[in-house]
Amino acid sequence: MRFQELSQEFTTYFNKKHFPVKPESLYGAAHYMLEDGGKRIRPVLCLLGNELFGTIKPDTWKMAVALELFHNFTLIHDDIMDKAPLRRGRATVHARYDESTALLAGDVMLLQAYDYLNETNPDYAQTLIRLLNKTGREVCEGQQLDMDFEKNASISLSEYLHMIELKTAVLLAGSLQMGAIAASAKQTDQQLIYDFGKNIGLAFQVQDDWLDAFGDPSTFGKLKGGDILANKKTFLLVKALESASPDRRQELTELLMYSGSDKVERVTSVYQQSGVGQAAQESKNFYMQRAYMSLDRISVPADRKKDLKELAAYLLERDT
Repeated sequence: MRFQELSQEFTTYFNKKHFPVKPESLYGAAHYMLEDGGKRIRPVLCLLGNELFGTIKPDTWKMAVALELFHNFTLIHDDIMDKAPLRRGRATVHARYDESTALLAGDVMLLQAYDYLNETNPDYAQTLIRLLNKTGREVCEGQQLDMDFEKNASISLSEYLHMIELKTAVLLAGSLQMGAIAASAKQTDQQLIYDFGKNIGLAFQVQDDWLDAFGDPSTFGKLKGGDILANKKTFLLVKALESASPDRRQELTELLMYSGSDKVERVTSVYQQSGVGQAAQESKNFYMQRAYMSLDRISVPADRKKDLKELAAYLLERDT
């Protein structure tokens, strides 16, 4: 699969020192975060977005590095805000070091990301920077909305979908568009590949919400019902509170205050009886179809789109 090939190539390209040695307390924390790896989805999307229109240009690798640094910057700050002790089974940066050092480590990642973008072709470097600025603002807006929603007793499904579009989907979309920009793609094609990525991002998050409640923890790789235990606003919870019968809604409201060992089982039962699991799958499929429609309209031969279609299937038909 092309995604896996590019992920390995990118990891080799990325695994170098991006920062000075001293002060070690700062740059050691930054390198510690980057050691963990991850799926490298965003940089590979950038590479695929470029390759869709021809061979991968050297500048695209620098852009991919910038996106990976930017993504890790957001993760460090998210972990601090969430007070998360672990990420992918390792101590988070603020838990390993301290919050102030973690904040600074995230900041230097963001600054280094801009340095990499400034090294690209002057014909489009400023366009890339403006797109990253726009995307960064939207990610911040999405994170703030997510925190605001924790304090709200109820939110609408449209509000929730807008939040995940900002927090998750726009960075996937922007990564693809950056690749298209470096390929000198037409504006219409840039917008179409952006729309493809945005809808993939929405479908991905809805699927992630479904997996939390209904996925197999042995393959999903996360504690089943982690979002349920945290009373986290997800597609399933928001949809159930919005559309379930009055009795089911009352039961679910009471379960949000409940902390018994069978909480996940009971909440999942309410979800099943309310049909929100099926609604989540239908929503995921809706966004998948919108994504494929945008991809189909991009003005390159159909065979060049195969890798992006395979990646979308990999992300959205997963159980992990």
